[in-house]
Amino acid sequence: MPEGIAAQSNFPASKALIYSATADFRHDSIPTAVQSMKTQGPSYNVQFDQTEDMTWFTDDTLATYDALVFLDNTGEVLDADGQAALQRYIDKGGNFVAIHAASDCLRNSTFMEKELGAHFDYHPQIQNATIDVVGPSHPSTSMLPAQWPVFDEMYNFKSDPRAIGAVVILSANESSYVDPGPRNFDQGTPHPTAWYQEHGAGTETGGTAGRSWYTSLGHTNETWQDSLYLAHVMNGITWAIQSGTTKATNASALVGFASANTTASSSAGSQPATGGAPGSTSTSATSSSPAAQTSTSAGTRSAASSLSLSLVLSLWAIFLYAL
Repeated sequence: MPEGIAAQSNFPASKALIYSATADFRHDSIPTAVQSMKTQGPSYNVQFDQTEDMTWFTDDTLATYDALVFLDNTGEVLDADGQAALQRYIDKGGNFVAIHAASDCLRNSTFMEKELGAHFDYHPQIQNATIDVVGPSHPSTSMLPAQWPVFDEMYNFKSDPRAIGAVVILSANESSYVDPGPRNFDQGTPHPTAWYQEHGAGTETGGTAGRSWYTSLGHTNETWQDSLYLAHVMNGITWAIQSGTTKATNASALVGFASANTTASSSAGSQPATGGAPGSTSTSATSSSPAAQTSTSAGTRSAASSLSLSLVLSLWAIFLYAL
């Protein structure tokens, strides 16, 4: 990796679900994107599962994740039950990350629009463009040059994400590319390209709002193999996870991955299901716990000691009898 974008070593142990289902246009880069995030995961202490099965969206399954990563979703990728489970997850402090075409899914959902920040409208032809780093400093942009040359799609949106409290951190430099339009919506200035919400606006009144982060970049396979872009995405995901509203950083949270640091304070009912949901793919491995290994070793030592004592007593009895 270029200097200054190496993964930090102090990220909390966490777990995220990549959801890449599509109902309309499908990006060829989805497999590359999934593999790239899974490959990067250990460096950021994140375990990734991935699915395109909407039946995963249940309270019990979602409760095991610190963040949901919506990747390139288009169209109606969740039924009514799945959307309701997603809403409850968000209300319990779950964190939400969306990448590229994910802003074009569940287009009729007001909740999703708020949690995303804005819905996709259109983009001009893919081309070279310059992305400006704007707004306050943020972990997902700290490694980027002030003006970042990319080959990608410059998205336009149906609303201004700042209207619901989002903070824009990347902006498409409109003088660097051609956009014939037409633009039918006011997306605000400067042109929003990536943003975050400290408290996701999709949370219902009375809920616990986790974090929300979105980037509209990420169209091509080549982009998903670029170290700067991967650092942008992975630091966006880990920033969301460090919200303090899931078990990764808060043992009292209602959702999230209960790691060794939080298990003692977490209820058994909120532990990740053994082996994951049906058909899951995970970067985690199954192994005996240190406590179980210690217990087994102690038992072995105890049995050996008992056998040795019995042998000594038997030999002593034979000796006395011989006398």
